[in-house]
Amino acid sequence: AAVDHAGQVDVHILGDAIEGEARDVARAHVKIAQQIQKDGPRRPTLILSGGECTVTRTGTGIGGPNAEYVLSAAIALDGAMGIHVLAGDTDGVDGADEIAGAYAGPETLKLARNLGSDATHALKNNDAHSFFKSLDQQVITGPTLTNVNDFRAILVHPT
Repeated sequence: AAVDHAGQVDVHILGDAIEGEARDVARAHVKIAQQIQKDGPRRPTLILSGGECTVTRTGTGIGGPNAEYVLSAAIALDGAMGIHVLAGDTDGVDGADEIAGAYAGPETLKLARNLGSDATHALKNNDAHSFFKSLDQQVITGPTLTNVNDFRAILVHPT
């Protein structure tokens, strides 16, 4: 008999003090999400983490660690169905711009290509904010006047 798990979500907390290069942390978290999905969860699984990631700036773009995390995750996921990513800074300012962060899902890279935007180029140029602005996938809260931590969430749906 089928079991109805409506509204129930499994949660995996990776910790609230995760540090490292945003793009590397994103790739590591994507591997966890992909493994969860491969294992065939019976209901949606939410992977949560916090901490302060960094960006080693080599490009001339506009971005911050949370948007760069999401961009790197989107590239690593390459349109994988059923996995969505969100990251934001609790003070509402990711990097030097008053954008809290960004979100991405299976359609993000396809939408970007349709608009003539190259995710890999944006990542190389540290231009995650411009990339997500063109897709209307920025998280904008305005300044919150508090800075608890960066917040990251990956939602993995059963396939």
